[in-house]
Amino acid sequence: MSIESVLTNELLERFRGRAAGYDEANAFAIEDFNELVELGYLKALVPVDRGGLGWSFDTLALAQRRLATAAPGTALAINMHQVWAGVAYLLQARGDRRLDMVADWIAEGEVMAFGISEPGNDAVLFDSKTSAATAADGSVAFTGVKIFTSLSPAFTRLGVFGKDQDSGELVHGFVARGEGVQSMDDWNTLGMRASQSHTTKLEDAVAPSDWVHSRLPVGPNADPLIFGIFASFLTLTASVYVGIADRAVTLAQEALTDRVHQDGTKYSQDVRARGLLAEAAMRLLSLDALQRSVAGDLEAKADHQGAWFPKLVTLRTIAGDTARENVQVAGQLLGGGGYFRGSEFERLYRDVQASWYHPSNAASAANTVASWLVGPLDS
Repeated sequence: MSIESVLTNELLERFRGRAAGYDEANAFAIEDFNELVELGYLKALVPVDRGGLGWSFDTLALAQRRLATAAPGTALAINMHQVWAGVAYLLQARGDRRLDMVADWIAEGEVMAFGISEPGNDAVLFDSKTSAATAADGSVAFTGVKIFTSLSPAFTRLGVFGKDQDSGELVHGFVARGEGVQSMDDWNTLGMRASQSHTTKLEDAVAPSDWVHSRLPVGPNADPLIFGIFASFLTLTASVYVGIADRAVTLAQEALTDRVHQDGTKYSQDVRARGLLAEAAMRLLSLDALQRSVAGDLEAKADHQGAWFPKLVTLRTIAGDTARENVQVAGQLLGGGGYFRGSEFERLYRDVQASWYHPSNAASAANTVASWLVGPLDS
């Protein structure tokens, strides 16, 4: 099935029409979520013969972009489920079967969420403030706090990691919604309100032994799991912001087509306005090429070796930068009406600010690229 046959124009208009209500009420996009479940969108990477859409990773990236043009908060929420689907997919394609259980769960209808980020932990995947206590039977009890847990009202499985105080290893596994997993119901933010990305408190949340899939050393390492998480998270999160950048160009284009100066001349004949629109469109065209290149190379298993992480963080960084710049241009061209609460521009303006906070941030991305080119900073 094509992207357009699943995410139809009619569906996108419904989602866009509901976005203001979710935003105003600070509510989870439940109707959007239920429609996407019914369409099989959460099984996008599952083979057709297992009840999925049978899409490739690069197709999913473009689909997330299309969804974000209508409802960025909904797209960001679903994104965290799709990130785990993407990690499992990318690992399987490279002969690593440790997350086959995730692919199986998704095929069975489970909803995944991402419990990685922690308050005050700028090491992200390379260290953890969460404790991971290993029992004699191999199960692991996680205790700690995870932030930005998108899909909080709907997930059934949460991917987490923590540090084993005995071995010093970072332990990765999954816990089920329920005992020991508490949503703090604290999502009241500037934008992306429909994602309902609550803080999650873990108190001896137990991952059964067969749900514990990796034990890794503290610090950067070349384990395929780390590559898979970064590749899926950065690429699919970037796709949400490519969608916002795309929609901003459409709004700006409509403004030039529809607006008329006091003297009767159309904005489409205003040289300055045309220049702003053209610059936004050129940024989008460049970003489009980068998105397709990175997502396509992940699907094709391209061997970029040490250049992979610079490519991934560059995509995420430029996607956020471009989205913010293009939304600003849309605001300049739409006029004062966009300044009022409830306008689509106003929601996009707030939603796009979330791009500052997703890993990798600008400073981290710059350090990754500089280290690739001239080596790491002296310790």
